[in-house]
Amino acid sequence: MREHERTAVGAGRRGEGAGREVVVDGVRLAYDDEGSGPVLVCLHAVGHGARDFERLRARLSPRYRVIALDWPGQGRSGDDRVPASAARYADLLAGFVHALRLDELVVLGNSIGGAAAIQFAAKHVRETRALVLVDSGGLDEVGTLVRFATRRMAAFFAAGARGARWFPWAFRRYYGLVLPRPAARAQRERIIAAAPEIAPILVEAWRSFGEPSADVRALAASLSCPVLVAWAKQDRVVQLSRNRPAIERIPHARLEVFPGGHSPFLECPDEFESSLETFLAEVWRREIRSSL
Repeated sequence: MREHERTAVGAGRRGEGAGREVVVDGVRLAYDDEGSGPVLVCLHAVGHGARDFERLRARLSPRYRVIALDWPGQGRSGDDRVPASAARYADLLAGFVHALRLDELVVLGNSIGGAAAIQFAAKHVRETRALVLVDSGGLDEVGTLVRFATRRMAAFFAAGARGARWFPWAFRRYYGLVLPRPAARAQRERIIAAAPEIAPILVEAWRSFGEPSADVRALAASLSCPVLVAWAKQDRVVQLSRNRPAIERIPHARLEVFPGGHSPFLECPDEFESSLETFLAEVWRREIRSSL
């Protein structure tokens, strides 16, 4: 499918600061950039898009500069020559941060975006002020069960990429479990509508989740910055019980649990935004004190 025909799951409001682009390692990355002040970079789950953070940008932009990008082949971004993985996304994030000359930023990552954020922060300590990991990938052991599950999921999405007639119906049922709460309905419907387009990227990503390199628990345990870990307690894809041991080994981290299936900022936005605002205020107060 040609890029201009892609369903714009990640398309944000066409207001001030929206619809910008930058080329990183040959990939055209689209992003939204609103507000001024301390920088918050938001990274979406695979198959989603920058529009996941539309409401969050509107709420925080009076006090923060909120940037949300579309991963390659999703939303308004161009395609990539490299298969989707958290490691690839971390490298693109590093190039993106360099291209925009960002510094002392907070990175919020959901799912594969969380795993990418961990890898970025471990390599770019000076630039990373704090992390917000939302139902993050990379914190579960890549053992027999995970490898089996990721192969099954990759096969499911591969059927969609081949055009299986039953796939749109099955994908709708699947996303009813991923984002079950009413508050996420609008974005859930956009993602469902884009299912045939994003299926090939989902195949790549799920194959990568079964590779040993997808395990970033050691990197997470090495983080020195403050970390807010937010988790949807009904998540069936990235289960809290399996990831809790790795979360408990992250220094300077606190865990907050929310209703929902995978993305609390979409499913219970009021509760999530209140928690995030408290965390960001603490981070930047600490930064101000350390600079005195």
